[in-house]
Amino acid sequence: MALSSFEELLKSLQAHPLIHPNVSHNAYVPLDLSINNKELALVDVSSSKALESYIWNHLKNNKSKVAFGGYLEHRGIYNRSDYFNKAKPEEKRNIHLGLDLWIEASTVIYTPLNGKIHSFKNNTNYGDYGPTIILEHGIEGEIFYTLYGHLSLDSISNIEKGVEVKQGDPIATLGTAEVNGDYAPHLHFQIIKDIQNYKGDYPGVSNQLDVEFYKSNCPDPNLLLKLGDKAI
Repeated sequence: MALSSFEELLKSLQAHPLIHPNVSHNAYVPLDLSINNKELALVDVSSSKALESYIWNHLKNNKSKVAFGGYLEHRGIYNRSDYFNKAKPEEKRNIHLGLDLWIEASTVIYTPLNGKIHSFKNNTNYGDYGPTIILEHGIEGEIFYTLYGHLSLDSISNIEKGVEVKQGDPIATLGTAEVNGDYAPHLHFQIIKDIQNYKGDYPGVSNQLDVEFYKSNCPDPNLLLKLGDKAI
């Protein structure tokens, strides 16, 4: 399938790694948290501790430091929260729109591109992002946004809207399950073309009815991150 002009732009950019560049690409391993992963049938995915144990074992078994993946993944993990569930099955939000990087809490997150702080917020619904930052970028005539979810509270305690950030600047640290929506520590990274009227928040999980819109508005983050053939 041909890429759009915006996707081609993302692919052409040389982004700074979200995690310190001394963690090489060889230290990243794909992680499947979809409903198709039969191993998860033996894991209580409603428990952040049980899921964290599964992820750390996955990293250990693969001799890796970062687990990644999840774009357009149909996940069962959201069944635990009323925030994602509706009466009609087709309205249930269970299709993941970002790319997750699973690594320990307090890990520093770096700015991939030049930009400015668009907005930030602590999204406190059960299973939500917790502390979240959105950056605005203007490159080659395109305005777009990147979202960073599941951060620490400190990440949003001393920042201001409109402040410029440079590529490679440390922007945040990852939060624990106590503040990040009750997940194993990780970064939710999402690219957004049209932020609409959202501030400090944007849907990171879609239902079947809306997924085509979100696929267009939130392209694959790996076009920018370039994690290579390991991407899922």
